[in-house]
Amino acid sequence: MIYSMTGFASATRELATAALNVELRSVNHRYLDLQFRLPEELRALEPGLRELIAARLQRGKVECRIGLNPLPHAQKAFELNNEVLKQLRVLSEKLRGAWPSVPGLTAADILRWPGMLGSDTVPLDAMRAVCHEALQSVLEDFTASRAREGEKLKNLLLERVASMESRVATVAPRMPQVIAAFQEKLATRLREAMAAGDDERIRQEITLFANRIDVDEELSRLTAHLGEIKRILGAGGAVGKRLDFLMQELNREANTLGSKSVDIEVTKVSLELKLLIEQMREQIQNIE
Repeated sequence: MIYSMTGFASATRELATAALNVELRSVNHRYLDLQFRLPEELRALEPGLRELIAARLQRGKVECRIGLNPLPHAQKAFELNNEVLKQLRVLSEKLRGAWPSVPGLTAADILRWPGMLGSDTVPLDAMRAVCHEALQSVLEDFTASRAREGEKLKNLLLERVASMESRVATVAPRMPQVIAAFQEKLATRLREAMAAGDDERIRQEITLFANRIDVDEELSRLTAHLGEIKRILGAGGAVGKRLDFLMQELNREANTLGSKSVDIEVTKVSLELKLLIEQMREQIQNIE
């Protein structure tokens, strides 16, 4: 499969007092860049969640958001955790004793303190299991969405490869005629310029210049690169970097083809190839 680096997926799991929501979204990036947005009570789970994502993805700027939203029917079930409240009071008194100018905790601060509404709080191990299960489910949907987008990108690239192949195929049959016509034109100019009429010197100059404008090697390399693109797309996997390199090689050959051209049709093909290469390069930036 070919995978796009753009994707989104989410899942929700209901706990005793809150709904756990997990979201993954990504855009293209040279490497795998993971960013997490987690509530403080779940911060300890980040290393394990990071491993799960890194095992499935290779490139992309990926943001993982996990939220805990209280359930409406669970609001009345909240009770203060007296043990945590006592510990917080002791810590607060010690802090104010060391720094009297520090403001005291507000009621909102106390209620937000981890474990304060602990009578119905899900233990961390149980929360870890729920988070991992939800993230695995999200990764399945996320990977599937990237695969669908990747398949579209693959088809677009193959269409452009076919267009390039058809254009390259039109150049080779023209070259003998192009070279012969240019040789005749050049010979006429040289004879006019050389009063001595040295035919052997004229022949050498024409042969030398004909070799300079011969694009057989460029056409062969273009054909080989296009064949390699099709092979890579058929093999699948993380192919973005290899395809990006091939775009550089294709662009180099298309430029050389244009610089050697002495025929308007060959020049036109060179420009069309460069346009198609640029379109492909833009699409490849989104491929893992």
